Amino acid sequence: MSLSQAFDYSPATIRSEMATLEELGFITHPHTSAGRIPTDKGYRHYVNNLNMATRDSRLDRALATRIKSAGEISRAIRTAADSLAEVTHNVGLASLPDRLYFTGLASLFGQPEFYGQNAAAYEAARLIDSLEEWLSEAALTDTLSVFIGRENPIGKSSGMSLIVARFSTPYSDNSYIGVVGPTRQSYGQVVGLVDYTRQLLEEALV
Repeated sequence: MSLSQAFDYSPATIRSEMATLEELGFITHPHTSAGRIPTDKGYRHYVNNLNMATRDSRLDRALATRIKSAGEISRAIRTAADSLAEVTHNVGLASLPDRLYFTGLASLFGQPEFYGQNAAAYEAARLIDSLEEWLSEAALTDTLSVFIGRENPIGKSSGMSLIVARFSTPYSDNSYIGVVGPTRQSYGQVVGLVDYTRQLLEEALV
């Protein structure tokens, strides 16, 4: 179904609106013949206006069951990261007592953004490799943070987004759970899942 059919606007109106969005920097097209895609600015506008109320209750229950039945602290945290990687197809990340834990690299590099894109893969790997040091130095104060594309302090040209939540454990008030993935993703679902996982961990690790 075309946009004009979906929203009952004429093709001319759709073209005009798309041109305006492109002039404002919310969308772009990488090649002359390519369709338009959101820019970092476009994704930022979308994330800032997310409706967090839309959730998948079955997925929430599955996450809660896995985390609460995991047992000791490190296992629960690894289970949380593994679960996020599995359902979002991104890299899952989490703070363990002695290091930052990563999982899901195969899923990440299987995304369309990386087909034949060695430079993009390198920048993504550079971002991931530097995250532990950066999170330690940044000491994020917000409960939930979203860094889109060039907003990332490292790997600015990676085309990646970092969605990370801060939570408390018996060994640290600055532990993190989150995902790293392409800027093209379902932010409404992923941001909600990361925040819900943070809540589950804080409840399970009391």
